Amino acid sequence: MPSYTSFEELDCWQRCRDVRIWVESFIHTNINKGDFDMIQNIRRAARSTTRNIAEGFGRFHYKENIQYCRISRGSLFEIKDDLICCLDEKKAIRTEVQEGLNLISKAVHSVNGYIKYLESKIK
Repeated sequence: MPSYTSFEELDCWQRCRDVRIWVESFIHTNINKGDFDMIQNIRRAARSTTRNIAEGFGRFHYKENIQYCRISRGSLFEIKDDLICCLDEKKAIRTEVQEGLNLISKAVHSVNGYIKYLESKIK
């Protein structure tokens, strides 16, 4: 495994960035501007995914980095729940949400892989 010099090199950060960018597009095309709670929550969670990976990377301690990755992973699941709420509340249809769900799945898989990589460095 290569030695990383920047969080931007991490596949998990890149996958989370894809989710964050998709969420912004989804907000603009599907959520009524008056639904401040949904907009703020999903945007905050999306930004949290990349921010926590970046912050964890900057800690330089594997265990702290793992904890920040776990927070990022939790934010990905929070976005998934928000998308399910959008479906339940008829703010979007399944086909509009599916791309985001696929991106989230890829990001979770990548974050899990990075956590395993970090855990291997501890032992």
